[in-house]
Formats: sequence, C-alpha cells, structure tokens
Amino acid sequence: MVAVKGRPKVLVLRAAGTNCDVETAFAFEHAGASAEQVHINRLVSGEKKLRDYHILAVPGGFTYGDDVASGKVLANELKYKLAADLEKFIGAGKLIIGICNGFQVLVKAGLLPGKGEGGEQLEATLTTNDTARYEDRWVYLRMAKSPNMESQNRCVWTRGLDELIYIPAAHGEGKFVPKDAAVLGKLWANGQVVFRYVDPHGKLAGFPWNPNGSVDNIAGICDITGRIFGLMPHPERHLFSTQHPRWTRGEAQREGDGVRIFRNGVKSV
Repeated sequence: MVAVKGRPKVLVLRAAGTNCDVETAFAFEHAGASAEQVHINRLVSGEKKLRDYHILAVPGGFTYGDDVASGKVLANELKYKLAADLEKFIGAGKLIIGICNGFQVLVKAGLLPGKGEGGEQLEATLTTNDTARYEDRWVYLRMAKSPNMESQNRCVWTRGLDELIYIPAAHGEGKFVPKDAAVLGKLWANGQVVFRYVDPHGKLAGFPWNPNGSVDNIAGICDITGRIFGLMPHPERHLFSTQHPRWTRGEAQREGDGVRIFRNGVKSV
C-alpha cells in the first residue's frame, strides 16, 4: 500500500455520458481527499498522468450512451489505451473504485474480479435487470463474509462498516453474473464478495430488494488485493443524514451510510 503525506489525490474519471462525477468528487473531498475530475482524453493524450494520483474513481452515468453494452466503450479505452499506466498504478498499491457505470467499466475491462486461469480477462459481467427496465430505488446491502476468512471480506473500502447499510441504486444493467460456478466459488473463497442485496431485516430476498436479479444477490465485489472495488448502488448519494428518504421520521443515522466508504479509501492511502 502506498503511503501518502497530506491529502490523497483522487482522479475522478470522466467521459461522454458520465453524470455522477461532481457528486463523487465531492464525496472524496468531504472524506478528506483532494479530487480532480479528468476527462479520459487528457489521460490518453498524456496531458494528465495517472501516476500523479493515489485513487482512481470511475463514477456512475451512461458513458458513450451505453452503446454496445453498459460501460463497454470506456472499458475498452482503459484496456487498450491505458493498460500500461493502469498496470503500474495497481502495482504501486494504489486504489480504484467503480460505482454503477464505473463498476460495469471495471468488470468489462477485466479489472474485476481479476484475470482468470490462463490470463483470461472477463470472469463476470453486468447485464440487463431481470425486470427489463431501469430500476431506481433505495436498497439494503449486507456485508458479505467469506467462509475462509475471519473478517467479513478483504475489501479495504468497507472496513468497519455496519453489517447493514442503506444507499440508493439506479441502473438498467446491474445484474451481476459470474462466468460459471467455478468463478462464483472462487469469489466466495477469496473473500471478494463485498455486498449482497437483502431486505430490511438483513435477509436475502428477491425483487424489489434485489433490484436486478444478481446471482447470489451480489451487489459489489473487490479484486484479490481488496484495493479495487466495484458496486452498483451509489454511496456518494448518501453522505448526510438528510439524504435518507425518511430522515424526517427519525430513521436516519448521524451521517449517511455511504460516506464511510470514501473515508476508508482516503485513510487506506
């Protein structure tokens, strides 16, 4: 893990169709980092250098109109135009987070859940919701626990979080599907499953609690190092208690459930 003095520098990646970059940058600033929104063309041209940052955040939106498939075009840009820079960034022990469209990008770029046997790039995908429509609703997430680990999972972004959190989700292609049963088993064995969709009591449940039909109710995963993290719901949309949909009824906590994810990322570097 890289050690940083002062405020960690966060690169919030932008492309045509990104629409959650401002909120994501604000979330990192609120958590104690220095965040900059950078268009991918500035990285490709060399005007900006990925190595100058400590955290890469790929926010939500509909990059390139989700043509071909959600996040696929931006994923290919990362994979084919910035592969060497990304490899050095990850090798230096730095952090990456992908939220919603950003999660789709990381999965389709092969950064999550990671390379399979023989170097195979795509071990999973995120595809059309079972309802075949865009789902915009608040969801409960429960921390996943690997049977092979004493802690809940290996993700550095979620250390110390409450077992049950509440944040909004908004997507049309959020169904997480591993390539096969072997990949799913490996994710569980390695502690890479981070969040699962559950009902208000923390029990596994179908729609609407699982808004997309994800296999094993998986809402977020990390890579084998725990430093690369992706999730479909939006933690940047629940930073403050007053963003809770029922805060006037006294259901909100002192602060929003999402802020601790960003704070963990900042503290980790």
